Amino acid sequence: MALHGWGANAQDLAGLAPYLNLPDYQMLFPDAPFPHPQVPEGRMWYGFPVGYDFRSPPNFGGQPDAAESRQRLTTWLQELESLVGIPLSQTILAGFSQGGAMALDVGLQLPLAGLIILSGYLHAPVNIASSPCPVLVVHGQQDPVVPLALAQQTKAELSRKGVSVRYHELTMGHEIQPAALDLIRGFCEIL
Repeated sequence: MALHGWGANAQDLAGLAPYLNLPDYQMLFPDAPFPHPQVPEGRMWYGFPVGYDFRSPPNFGGQPDAAESRQRLTTWLQELESLVGIPLSQTILAGFSQGGAMALDVGLQLPLAGLIILSGYLHAPVNIASSPCPVLVVHGQQDPVVPLALAQQTKAELSRKGVSVRYHELTMGHEIQPAALDLIRGFCEIL
């Protein structure tokens, strides 16, 4: 399952599924619950303050819209096995940008097989389950939206808390290039 970024929708990441070449995986791409304020058909997991640009540390976990998204996503993931027949222990949760922040927020508290964070960040202090799943973090060295330093901070914080982190910086911006798809495929195949 993959969570899209701010202003995108489920179709944004769904288009990448054929390029992952993971035929034995069922892939789900939910829409975030809130409409984006400026992008027609765009969605968001939570709003950003006007003019926010990641130069100040992100701390969005306490916002009412983030809390609602967290609750909805957690409930949906917990009901997933009854819907599709796949237990959480065999579920990999991925997210791009704001979707990556949500994947970290929710996924570290559930017994998932793994997390994939693409151009993401920790948007609030991290809460981790007793035996956290492995995490793949991939970030662009020239990301103009979410600074590389936030990916490095995410890696350091997760490692400090005992999470197994596979970390990769790629020569790219705020995007998902073929090299990232290769890393995702390899991560999924070893879980």
